[in-house]
Amino acid sequence: MTDQHRVDTIGTYGNPHVSTPYLDEIAESGTRFDACFTPSAICTPARASLLTGVLPYRHRLLANYERNVGYSEELSDEFTPFSRRLRERGYNVGIEGKWHVGRRRGPGEFGFDGPHYPGWHNPVGHPGYLAWLAERGLPEPEISEEVRGVFPNGEPGNLLAGVLNQPPEATFERFLADRTIERLEEYARDYHRDGRPFYMAVHFYGPHLPYLLPREYLEMYSPDVVELPPSFGETFANKPCVQRRYSEHWTHDTLSEETRRRLIAAYWGYVTLIDEQIGRLTRALRRLGLWDGTAVAFTADHGEFTGAHRLHDKGPAMYDDIYRIPGLLRVPGSPGGHATDAFVSLVDYTATFLDLAGAEPDPGADGRSLVPFALGEEPAGWREDITAEFHGHHFPYPQRMLRTRRFKLVVNPESVNELYDLESDPYELANRYDDPALDEVRAELLHRLYQRLRDSGDNFHHWMTSMYPVGGKDYDTSLSDFEGVNHQGQA
Repeated sequence: MTDQHRVDTIGTYGNPHVSTPYLDEIAESGTRFDACFTPSAICTPARASLLTGVLPYRHRLLANYERNVGYSEELSDEFTPFSRRLRERGYNVGIEGKWHVGRRRGPGEFGFDGPHYPGWHNPVGHPGYLAWLAERGLPEPEISEEVRGVFPNGEPGNLLAGVLNQPPEATFERFLADRTIERLEEYARDYHRDGRPFYMAVHFYGPHLPYLLPREYLEMYSPDVVELPPSFGETFANKPCVQRRYSEHWTHDTLSEETRRRLIAAYWGYVTLIDEQIGRLTRALRRLGLWDGTAVAFTADHGEFTGAHRLHDKGPAMYDDIYRIPGLLRVPGSPGGHATDAFVSLVDYTATFLDLAGAEPDPGADGRSLVPFALGEEPAGWREDITAEFHGHHFPYPQRMLRTRRFKLVVNPESVNELYDLESDPYELANRYDDPALDEVRAELLHRLYQRLRDSGDNFHHWMTSMYPVGGKDYDTSLSDFEGVNHQGQA
């Protein structure tokens, strides 16, 4: 699993410049999901959904604790994590890398072997990493040639990129791959000796910004080959004003076009660095005699703007740049090299892990197993659209989205709603929510989203009941015991 990873940085998804042979190999030997979406484009709620198999409004871990806006900071025990279910079935269960599911409760409290690396970005001060460097005589990280814009208040902006003055073999990505291989060697011994199955995850912190890389990766790709997409011309016309504020926060307009291209090229270099570590992991599976019998999955928690819509990072804008994510699945013995445009979600991966282990998903889970797709089948009654949610980052800001093949509806309670025709406007530049030509489409999507939320128990639907034409009020929106009762006490 990677963090903040755009789909269009991977060869199998059509990028002609970025070298990702090992991710491409997983796709060629398995299934590629072309319409894979995160339930929320923020690290912690997305990762908590993967762990529990339920959507964020249900597990209620709704924001990253570093930018907490009043929500819970720890995951409750209401939903059983898939890791405990696997433990119950005799699995070794391990994780290396980014956790970011709460502030204090780490992987060990959820049934994983593996350390709790805190925070949102490479924890380069972690004692385990520093000891690993010292054992190998490798230098500790230092950065130079920082890339920053300028905040609206005139102060230097957030760090966006820089030269990491370490050799590639000293990077935190290399460290995580080493630790994962060590765990795989341990699990392989148990498997070959006792037949004990295993689940092993490595969660890279990249290619999340800032792009801090050894120079050979930072400058691996020429900015000259970077084509800036049309969304770099975003005007924010008829868009929620928060998008313009986020653009200012991420200092986009204070960067030159050359710098914008350099940042994208650096992001590509980060992807290649991680792909090389993934290659080390797949080679380890082969060396340990595990490849032929091991399912391999790859995905990310959410995407990244990298300047699209004049934005960076992620935030309160439900564009495909940050909601669509890579999704790959290789199941031994199944035909490979095919793709599907079925709508799938991170919570489907949760159900998939349980399915591969011969366990039924929890009855209340929101996902379904992807194994049938890997076998070349599409399950009956698969979803025809997908919803997503956002609850805030830096400040509370609730949103809900409904995405169909052609259209996307975004409901922003305090601002203008958004409606995009993805067929004629794939970069989501023209908000057509008030376009009379799409009146019927808008009405149908509002009603459909309303029903999805109401049926699932997402209370966001109450606002929609009173504010939009969603099919007529047919319940007590005040939640009072008195409404509908006459003076004689008769309903």
